[in-house]
Amino acid sequence: DRDKARALVEDGDFLEIHCDAALDVCESRDPKGLYAKARAGQIKEFTGISSPYEAPENAELRIDTGGQELQQSVEIVIKTLQDRGVIPAA
Repeated sequence: DRDKARALVEDGDFLEIHCDAALDVCESRDPKGLYAKARAGQIKEFTGISSPYEAPENAELRIDTGGQELQQSVEIVIKTLQDRGVIPAA
């Protein structure tokens, strides 16, 4: 779970990034057809279909991956990591 993952690292070193997209966007990006299998009952407890998805409450960064291009999302993550001193600025 998210709290356990956060507890594994030192204070300030954990950065939770929530890549947010609507369910229909996730389904349209599913090359393996897992959502279709879950809807057909072939996969039990599939997040978003037969099991609830709980968005993180305290993510340090939320990216609307359903509303922007991949490159934009990558640039936001890189800038955030640079601003926090995790990676050097370009």
